[in-house]
Amino acid sequence: MQSMSAKEAKYGFGRLIDLARVEPVLVAKHGRPVVVVMSVEEYERLKTAKLAAKPGN
Repeated sequence: MQSMSAKEAKYGFGRLIDLARVEPVLVAKHGRPVVVVMSVEEYERLKTAKLAAKPGN
């Protein structure tokens, strides 16, 4: 997983988007992980997997 600082993400938003389309990107603020940015395709895949794993499905 790629990572970058919040400052890098802010000033390089286009790069963040490009990286996140390939693999999730961890964004850290003050050295602490705060968010993960991912492609919509990866988000949908995870959401579908979560629904499939629910009991009763």
